[in-house]
Amino acid sequence: MQTRSFLKALGLLAALPASSVLAQSGRPIRIVVPLPAGTATDLAARVLAQNLSAILGEAIVVDNKPGGNGTIGVMDMMRAPADGRTLVLGSNSPLAANMALVKGMAYDPRRDFMPIAGFGETMHALMVKPTFPARTMAEFIANAKQKPGKISVGSSTSGVQVQIATLEKLAGIELLTVPYKGIPAAITDIIGGNLDATMVDLANAMSHGKANNLRAIAVTSLKRNPLVPDWPAISETLPGFDFPSWVGLVGPAGMPRDLAVKMNAAVREAVQKPEIIDRLATIGFAPMRLSNDEFKTYIDSEVDKWIRLAREAKVQAE
Repeated sequence: MQTRSFLKALGLLAALPASSVLAQSGRPIRIVVPLPAGTATDLAARVLAQNLSAILGEAIVVDNKPGGNGTIGVMDMMRAPADGRTLVLGSNSPLAANMALVKGMAYDPRRDFMPIAGFGETMHALMVKPTFPARTMAEFIANAKQKPGKISVGSSTSGVQVQIATLEKLAGIELLTVPYKGIPAAITDIIGGNLDATMVDLANAMSHGKANNLRAIAVTSLKRNPLVPDWPAISETLPGFDFPSWVGLVGPAGMPRDLAVKMNAAVREAVQKPEIIDRLATIGFAPMRLSNDEFKTYIDSEVDKWIRLAREAKVQAE
């Protein structure tokens, strides 16, 4: 069915279940992930796609479009028809932080998205190579003070860039920030001995920590995470350091609201299932349960927060 016909018919179909409305197109739903495969966002997208597919009775594919701090994937969605068949599951970087960190942004999350649903909350962990001469946050800071500008830290997203800048500011240290297109590439360089440290999503941090490929220093959330209770929070050494992360599902602004509401109901149904909660926990996420309007308010507040954090950390848009 052509997009114009779909939109014209939507008013007659609004009372139908989400699966009935979505099935009118015949095309699979494409969830664009603006980060590489193997990242926490990618893993969350695959959990979501599998369960939405069962709830909606729809074929759903995950399409990784990394690059440009997530902007490449977002713009891919925005160029597609606004019929609900192309969505983005993104982290807080492309959905909020980029407004403070990417110069000449081609989109504004507060204006150009149809918020569908928050999906999961998580955090990063500061991980170092196994031979790094520090095991605690205090030792990491002391080592950095002895070698100003020499300790290399991988930055995989704009959000991580602000985390590193805030760490430098609060600790009074200077690190060598190295940009990467995604966390997996940074992890590869740490394992290969070409990088000292990076901020790693909790799923990869737990996996590589267990395999002794990386060693955890601390987590970025205000408090410790129950999944890794032995890993301290950075805030225990640097009070006020608090950088939780999240992922959420959005469509383009022109997407019909009725369809977005039905998709929200399907996502909320998925994250209430015990098996989904358990699966999300294995990749370091706690489920989010927000309505469309609540998620809209959340995105707006996150944009404001990241603008403030970037200003305080003296990070300029690039």
